[in-house]
Amino acid sequence: MAKVHEALKPIQWLIGTWESVTAKGSFPTIKDFSYNEVIKFLSIGQPLLNYEAHSRHPESGAPMHLERGFLRIKPGTSQVAFMVAHNFGLAVLEEGEATDHELKLTSKSVERMSFAKDPAVKAIRKRFCLNADGTLEIQTDMETDTTPMTNHLRVVYKRSD
Repeated sequence: MAKVHEALKPIQWLIGTWESVTAKGSFPTIKDFSYNEVIKFLSIGQPLLNYEAHSRHPESGAPMHLERGFLRIKPGTSQVAFMVAHNFGLAVLEEGEATDHELKLTSKSVERMSFAKDPAVKAIRKRFCLNADGTLEIQTDMETDTTPMTNHLRVVYKRSD
């Protein structure tokens, strides 16, 4: 295992593999849903964490969503940037601040392939929080062409590694 870069101290609590305990999605334009998800934040000795997330249907186990990216920290600060590519045709750059056991991010750019499904995602806001019981909670808010900023996903994970 690679040594954790000194700059990662403010976000090193994220390092590891996390499995969802509860994962729920909703949005005004779709039917509410639940899913199972595994996310990983991996340190490779640089001032960033490699990231991947895989979600599956809770009953059938069929793959639902895949995303990969990098969570980078500006050395000597608590400023972070999260670059993520999604398998449905979205690439997002979010930036924000890391505090004690919390990360708040807001999209700086949202790019999509020309034939991605409408309505287009216009903005994303995320909050990562390490709870007192050791669980990780991630809330994702989303704005589209047709819906203002609204909560979309709420997931609670337990560490599995």
